[in-house]
Amino acid sequence: MMTDLSMLDPSKVQLTEDGRLKHFLTTEGLSRELLTEILDTADSFISTQERAVKTVPLLRGKTVVNLFFENSTRTRSTFELAAKRLSADILNLDIARSATSKGETLMDTLWNLEAMYSDMFVVRHADSGAAHFIAEHVTPNVAIINAGDGRHAHPTQAMLDMLTIRRHQGDIEGKIVAIVGDILHSRVARSQIHALRTLGAAEVRVIGPGTLLPCDIESMGAVPFYDMKKGLADCDVVIMLRLQKERMQNALLPSEGEFFKLYGLTEEKLAFAKPDAIVMHPGPINRGVEIESAVADGPQSVILNQVSYGIAVRMAVMAMAMSGQTTEAVSKEESV
Repeated sequence: MMTDLSMLDPSKVQLTEDGRLKHFLTTEGLSRELLTEILDTADSFISTQERAVKTVPLLRGKTVVNLFFENSTRTRSTFELAAKRLSADILNLDIARSATSKGETLMDTLWNLEAMYSDMFVVRHADSGAAHFIAEHVTPNVAIINAGDGRHAHPTQAMLDMLTIRRHQGDIEGKIVAIVGDILHSRVARSQIHALRTLGAAEVRVIGPGTLLPCDIESMGAVPFYDMKKGLADCDVVIMLRLQKERMQNALLPSEGEFFKLYGLTEEKLAFAKPDAIVMHPGPINRGVEIESAVADGPQSVILNQVSYGIAVRMAVMAMAMSGQTTEAVSKEESV
């Protein structure tokens, strides 16, 4: 009886037989070499964003469908810009007015879109594992890019964060990184931790109240701190996270004001990190809840740089995944 490798290692679903990216579902399980290749490819696209003509022809003739079952501003906009700058044709499916609102299943919607010769689906969904399920069981021959699935993963956000650290702090290896706030509900934090550990960060700290830290966080390779000042001591990077109140089903916090007092990033608390530490936030920012404006808009903040790098990272993973799909399709045809 053969064992399904994808069940033992979910990252295998993302890769061709020769280890190239064909979907991008999670940072978990991917090699340091592959994550570095994504960053290097993204770096090469940053210079194109500064030219008068920003497009390159890598996805010319390909159709990219944005399937956002959850609200999004930055992620959806940067994916659309990334596809356009790769010269792809783009379809933004209006989920509220699509056939799924009339009772059509997600699988039937995707099969219909595949029948229209779509080449890539960018998927954001409220259910953890949705992108993985689509890639493995629904449309494996369409490149699937995970734009966030439930509380599970947000790999492109993690990789744009890695690119931000690399461009502003040099190599990620040896750096001390603190992730602060609502870790429990954060798909971003999970993807960041996996990427940081793989890329050689010296220590990944998670800081927050016990009610907002997963009980298994240490098994992921992160060190929990409940005191903001101790957790920020000597950090190179401080990543703040949004309080995801829409995912909180119990009273996990006494009040937003109390949270800001203990865990909100202020200039006073930031002083415990290294003098050249950078401050990051995946957005949207709740000023006065997770971070004060003096820090968000201050000299150590690279929050807007993250948005800019997001386009380059998403261009990189889209180009790499499409290349992997094309190579695999050719290989299958030749073997017939």
